[in-house]
Amino acid sequence: MMTFLKKIFGFGPATDYKTLLKEGAQIIDVRTKAEYNQGHIRGAVNIPLNNLSNHYAKMKKDTPVITCCASGVRSAQAKSILLANGFTRVFNGGGWMSLRSKIG
Repeated sequence: MMTFLKKIFGFGPATDYKTLLKEGAQIIDVRTKAEYNQGHIRGAVNIPLNNLSNHYAKMKKDTPVITCCASGVRSAQAKSILLANGFTRVFNGGGWMSLRSKIG
């Protein structure tokens, strides 16, 4: 069970999000447009989870992607979707406010 939780929610060694951003990572905020408009990380692209399948074909599959949402549940789902569709470097950033504090 713990392995499953680690895989889905990204528990384990801390991810260095600052380094990923220096490597050209794109932050994808999978909250609704209304949630995104109430506050978001500067430079993050808003692609609501239910629209993700309409957009990932246009994204580079070998570029690092950091997903975020309100709490980490939808971003975990987005990570799974992207990995299942050929993306190689996807990281669940969890809640956007927490992620924002980690990247400065």
